[in-house]
Amino acid sequence: MDQMVENLFDGFYKGRKVFITGHTGFKGSWLSILLSRLGADIYGYSLDPPTKPSLYELAGVDSLLSSTIGDIRDYGLLLNTLKEVKPEVIIHMAAQPLVKESYRNPRETYEINVMGTVNLLDAVRQIHGVRAILNVTSDKCYENKEWHWGYRENEPIGGHDPYSNSKGCSELVTSSFRNSFYNPKNYSNHGVALATGRAGNVLGGGDWAEDRLVPDFIRAIMRGEKLKIRSPYAIRPWQHVLEPLWGYLLLCERLCSRGPDFADAWNFGADDKDSKNVEWITHRICELWGNNAAYEIDKAPQPHEASYLKLDCSKAKTFLGWYPRWNIETTLNMLVKWYKGYQSNTDLRLICLNQIEQYFFGENNQE
Repeated sequence: MDQMVENLFDGFYKGRKVFITGHTGFKGSWLSILLSRLGADIYGYSLDPPTKPSLYELAGVDSLLSSTIGDIRDYGLLLNTLKEVKPEVIIHMAAQPLVKESYRNPRETYEINVMGTVNLLDAVRQIHGVRAILNVTSDKCYENKEWHWGYRENEPIGGHDPYSNSKGCSELVTSSFRNSFYNPKNYSNHGVALATGRAGNVLGGGDWAEDRLVPDFIRAIMRGEKLKIRSPYAIRPWQHVLEPLWGYLLLCERLCSRGPDFADAWNFGADDKDSKNVEWITHRICELWGNNAAYEIDKAPQPHEASYLKLDCSKAKTFLGWYPRWNIETTLNMLVKWYKGYQSNTDLRLICLNQIEQYFFGENNQE
């Protein structure tokens, strides 16, 4: 497996300095494990793991990289860390990622998601050697009109709730910095390619965040309770966490090799047939889990969340060669296997590595 995985992306990431903000989170931990197998020289900048338990601690991710515990709002520490590391690739994932939390703490959400982006992009202006910057935002950055077709990268940015809106603002900040300081027309002068990645709802082992479907389900099972689901008929483009991560790494390689041609916004979402509502997902997980796992619909009033949201990923499929490798059934099987492994005290990093191998070299379940 080692040789096969390390040769992905034509060996581009072997020995390459990659700087990840938000590396202690769910998505950041999976990305760190994947980059480690690719042979990258990884540096992380983040707060302590946001949950207990956390994938970062359970899988011993700290042993795979050099870590700085710091706040993305601390410009001085961020700048000094970047000056010391001198990375070539930066993947910005540090965020306040939850819709309900954004209703509770809107100011903090904007400080982290908007000014955090400003801090990072401005800090890069003070250093040399960075070739690629990817700002990871969200499918929720779009002005959602509840359309039954996917949003394309040139659709208007918006967002109803503070989280979604803050991600739209982060997109606008990125566009402004790209136009003002990293303009593709002047690439020969600055040498920096700046892009954004917009992904749908990700699923996978190791997510323990509050107010998310799968972590809430696992906690309910462990307490011997029924899961209460809100917005049962809301449709989302569900995908395994490895799907957008593959897209991000493909994009970063292209940003380095063909900078100005790829310095833009990119969607990484599920195929239409895998856009299911919350109740369908919950029911299927219960079937896969067994042991009388059950759910009920939460009748309490809920804050506004989008009811229908899909992405058009034609651009990534055409120009990056990216496509969803796992369908929704495979995705749900993989996450159930991971959490059952957690229950049985299995080596969780090994589970992640095995799933990475299956994702890239197993049977393609979308064909």
